Amino acid sequence: MQQETTVVVGAGIIGLCIGLLLVRAGRKVAILEMSHPGSGASFGNSGLISVDTALPMAVPGMLRHVPGWLADPMGPVAIKPSYVATVAPWLQKWVRAGSMDRVLASADALRALHKDAFDGYRELLGRNLFADLIRTSGVVQLWETEHESRSDAVARQLREKHGVRSELLSSETLRQMFPGISSAVKRGILLPRNGYTVSPARLTKTLSEIFIQAGGDIRCERVLKLVPREGGGFNLITNVGYHQAHSVVLAAGAWTKSLLDPLSIRLPLEPERGYHLLLGDCSLELQMPIMHRERGFGFTQMEDGMCLCGTVEFAGIHAPPCEERALILRRHGEKIFPGLKGTNKRIWMGLRPSLPDSVPAIGRVAARRDLYLAAGHGHYGMVGAPATARLIGDTLMGRTPTIDPKPYSLERFKQG
Repeated sequence: MQQETTVVVGAGIIGLCIGLLLVRAGRKVAILEMSHPGSGASFGNSGLISVDTALPMAVPGMLRHVPGWLADPMGPVAIKPSYVATVAPWLQKWVRAGSMDRVLASADALRALHKDAFDGYRELLGRNLFADLIRTSGVVQLWETEHESRSDAVARQLREKHGVRSELLSSETLRQMFPGISSAVKRGILLPRNGYTVSPARLTKTLSEIFIQAGGDIRCERVLKLVPREGGGFNLITNVGYHQAHSVVLAAGAWTKSLLDPLSIRLPLEPERGYHLLLGDCSLELQMPIMHRERGFGFTQMEDGMCLCGTVEFAGIHAPPCEERALILRRHGEKIFPGLKGTNKRIWMGLRPSLPDSVPAIGRVAARRDLYLAAGHGHYGMVGAPATARLIGDTLMGRTPTIDPKPYSLERFKQG
């Protein structure tokens, strides 16, 4: 590969959307991916495309729940004991990001990035493939407590601020909507504009095929280092090659930080590990996803089974998966639907590339004029991908961005 105009590092949902928009704009684009397209966090996530969700992970009132979560073997958060010292600085930044002024700013940034995701996917996929892969059914959130917590109140405030439509659901209404649901569930919220993909894996595979058909190139190579070239651009050292690029877009998910560190570019990115358990022959069928806010997990009806997904584990990139974290999801599922039956078809773990304020880093890196970042989408990669691609495309092509790029700048982390 000689003199590629733009190299995108990473063929997850973010990198594929960027590559496709750039090649359609007339750029010569290659994507380098260590495995195959969509094989990282984009493969087995919950599939949610939450266009009406702009809630950062850290909000006022959240911190007081953390000790209880960590003490509970079935809790939504776990930290590997040997990793505590490593993750502590990131967690301190996460706590600071939970102040109300920063939450409001983060929510504004997430709202701008998420609200037009369905239109973005229609543009990328075309109407027929969009209808095949994506459902705009709405999403229900559940609670087992009768009264909202402080963090719930913040979420409601943000919905009201951004004009998000929502419908309160009583326990009786929930039993009508979801026969067999536990009486322990006391209330819920319907977000009618949210949706999901029936297969994150097939969505990314389809985007990769469209990208190649449009003239793009995908190569199965692991980028080991970016070496700046005199006069601009980069040399890329991979496990099997050595390439030149005029510009590079880093969309490498949890591995983005390791490529930035040798360039002395600091990104407070943490690989936040999430799990799923896919049930086959499941007794439960859902017309829309359900997310349990207190237990930190949810149900999504995928085309290959019922996906129970969620939880957060801090253990770094290289620690082996803890399969018990996935099996716990079944126990949670049986608490919410006591009659739940099904075979454990697949256990999976993925690395969410998470930043403390939940707002991804998107745009040109000030210290390296030919380097662009599209990383740190955390729990929101599926919904943030189309707008991220537009923002990168506008910036790289010298167009006026349709979204204000400032909230996504890497420079914000210099403020602490």
